[in-house]
Amino acid sequence: MKMFDRFDLESLISRYLEFGELGYACAIFFMGFPRNQVSWMGFLEEVESFGLERHRVLEEFVQLQSKGVNFDEVVLAMVLRICSVLMNELLGFTIHGGLIKRGAVRSDTRVVSALMGFYGRCVSSDIANKVFDEMPERDDLAWNEIMMVNLRSGEWEKAVELFREMQFCAAKVYDRTMVKLLQVCSSKGRLEEGRQIHGYVLRLGFEANVSVCNSLIVMYSRNGEVESSRKVFDSMKDRDLSSWNSIISSYTALGYVDDAMALLEEMERCGFKPDIVTWNSLLSGQGLYRSAIAILKRMQVSGLKPNSTSITSLLQAVAEPGLLSLGKAIHGYVIRNQLCYDVYVETTLIDMYVKTGCLPYAKLFFDTMDEKKNVVAWNSLISGLSYAGLVQDAEGLMSKMEKEGGIKPDAVTWNSLVYGYASCGKTEKALDVIEKMKRNKVEPNVVSWTAILSGCSKNGNFRNALKVFINMQEEGVFPNSATVSTLLKVLGCLSLLHSGKEVHCFCLKNNLISDAYVATALVDMYTRSGDLRSASVLFWGIENKPLASWNCMIMGHAMFGQGQEGIAVFNKMLEAGVEPDAITFTSVLSLCKNSGLVREGWEYFDLMRSRYGVTPSIEHCSCMVDMLGRSGYLDEAWDFIQTMPMKPDATIWGAFLSSCKIHRDVELAEVAWKRLQVMEPHNSANYMMMISLYSSLNRWEDVEHIRDSMRSQRVRVQDLWSWIQIDQRVHVFYAEGEAHPDEGEIYFELYRLVSEMKRSGYVPDTSCIHQNESEAEKEKLLLGHTEKLAMTYGLIRKKGSDPIRVVKNTSICSDCHTVAKYITVLRNREIVLQEGSRIHRFRDGQCSCNDSW
Repeated sequence: MKMFDRFDLESLISRYLEFGELGYACAIFFMGFPRNQVSWMGFLEEVESFGLERHRVLEEFVQLQSKGVNFDEVVLAMVLRICSVLMNELLGFTIHGGLIKRGAVRSDTRVVSALMGFYGRCVSSDIANKVFDEMPERDDLAWNEIMMVNLRSGEWEKAVELFREMQFCAAKVYDRTMVKLLQVCSSKGRLEEGRQIHGYVLRLGFEANVSVCNSLIVMYSRNGEVESSRKVFDSMKDRDLSSWNSIISSYTALGYVDDAMALLEEMERCGFKPDIVTWNSLLSGQGLYRSAIAILKRMQVSGLKPNSTSITSLLQAVAEPGLLSLGKAIHGYVIRNQLCYDVYVETTLIDMYVKTGCLPYAKLFFDTMDEKKNVVAWNSLISGLSYAGLVQDAEGLMSKMEKEGGIKPDAVTWNSLVYGYASCGKTEKALDVIEKMKRNKVEPNVVSWTAILSGCSKNGNFRNALKVFINMQEEGVFPNSATVSTLLKVLGCLSLLHSGKEVHCFCLKNNLISDAYVATALVDMYTRSGDLRSASVLFWGIENKPLASWNCMIMGHAMFGQGQEGIAVFNKMLEAGVEPDAITFTSVLSLCKNSGLVREGWEYFDLMRSRYGVTPSIEHCSCMVDMLGRSGYLDEAWDFIQTMPMKPDATIWGAFLSSCKIHRDVELAEVAWKRLQVMEPHNSANYMMMISLYSSLNRWEDVEHIRDSMRSQRVRVQDLWSWIQIDQRVHVFYAEGEAHPDEGEIYFELYRLVSEMKRSGYVPDTSCIHQNESEAEKEKLLLGHTEKLAMTYGLIRKKGSDPIRVVKNTSICSDCHTVAKYITVLRNREIVLQEGSRIHRFRDGQCSCNDSW
């Protein structure tokens, strides 16, 4: 062997492997290893590259031993490491026994380190720790080995304890150990420990080590500290391609796409050519499909072809806005480039078809996957069926998954069914699924309960949602940010401001307020509950506001009819570099509609198409019709309906009929009425608008005709009610049915109020009564309007200066609107009255809507 140098030996091994002579190759490798230090990892990789099985290497070692070849500790330490990789416990135990006989276990740290590595991988980290504890002397190799053993085993606390002991013993930390420590800090979300290790990096002189600095960049970004990541990056004297990729992915992961693009330009100026990892990092951060496609084009121009990771990012980008045609085009690219054999691409394709509402395509593609279906693919289709309300089909597929696919349903599978039943209004069935999970030894988690909450919220079962949340607390499940966000939406829809404030305190106590989406949910809750001031304070306090936050605040101003304030928020959003989406423009057009800003409304409607490429939806067109009609431009509204790019639906004709009622245009109203009779013949709101219009013109025969039509069609008028919360108790006032227990006291106070108001100039608006009665009788009927009763009860029972908050399930009439303004002057109390998607804030005789509602 002495006649060969290292490279000759490697060449000879390669030649033997090429001819399939593994025995000779192994003999040269094991017997020449101490002098030539041929990499054992490299040897195993080369064995595999020639189509030979790696475990045969250890068999050849045993053969050599059986022939009487004695190996020294260096070779035995190397064989132990091979045993670790190949999980050969029996040979490892045999070697350990032989080493004990030789007395080498306590004397040679290379052997002991290899033993710790073997036991840590193949048996237990506890035994590895015991071996370490029994060492009389420990060198750098031993300290780093035991650290790696504990880190690989997930024993984080033990690893940190060893790291601190190591510092006291003046042992040197290896680069790879420091990198592994930082990787664990990244995955475990241990920012404080990561900062401490950063301090060690600086003290121990590792700041010049590129790999360690790259790991620091990733650690900080995974913990949401992108500024710290940037500081590490900027402090690096030497950077490699991985450094640039780490900082770019840090920005994209946290949504700072513009900063990532700026770094790409800087990277190219510094002479680094972006690789596939760079482009994929950029693609993963592109929530908007147009930006993702632009990145893809640049990537292709640079000479790189998209791989499976690129395709999955693209599919996710087009799935969210529901761009089915674009998703199909990407599917075509996948087929042409033979990428459909990647299980992740296939699963993402199913997910794309599910999210774009094309379940038949999702099923078809799913069926072509044959035996390659993994649990993610099954779950994608099951969740798609559940979300579409096809829960029985989803259950059938889940049964097939277990019987034919041999895959046991996991928590994701069960949670899809939970959400499906809850969103269909079947809360009891959703809770039954929770019980089935327990019987199948799948523990319901916070996601399970949040799925029920979310389903109830989607279906409008807000009271059921509150009951489910109480059940969740009784089960001892701690809510996460998604649970809290859903709960806040429920509380906002119910206008339960006091309960919402309690959840706000919970968020502050548990540091959930730092989550931008929880903060956004709080903004939404305060807005819907009529506290725009608190919503605004919270909104402006959110750092790195997501688009959802901006949309929420703009819609908040729209609900209060504060057009100019909402437009100011929209302009601030554009200045911040946030690109508006379809929801943003729905909010902006609602602003213009509710504030009578017709000129601005037209500008934004044109702008969304020409500058931002947002195709007008039925919601945008409905806003335009409502805006034009309410402002008196009925002819323009009619022309808009005739020329709009899609067929008008019931929301369009409903908005037009409402405008015709306001401006008493019977001719156009009857045209809209006829269309609505065909589209939604059982919607009582349309009948009531026609009754209101005819009665305002004293056309009582037509009123009776509409009422006869309602009876013949069996159209049921929805219950009319208003409610107010006083001292944690909700008091409901119904137009018909059970009277409030304090009714006498309420009417006594209301009569007094009306008398005072009349002395101040109030004239009852009897046109709000749609019955052919005398004026005196109509005035009496006006007193029974539920919102008046609720406001009066608030004056009687709600002490202090807090606003009186009333929620009504239908539109407020003009007489009650006037009464609310008088009350604020006579009783010096602010009143907040919510009706559907509009909120009126009455103060000092004025309303926030400026009488435009």
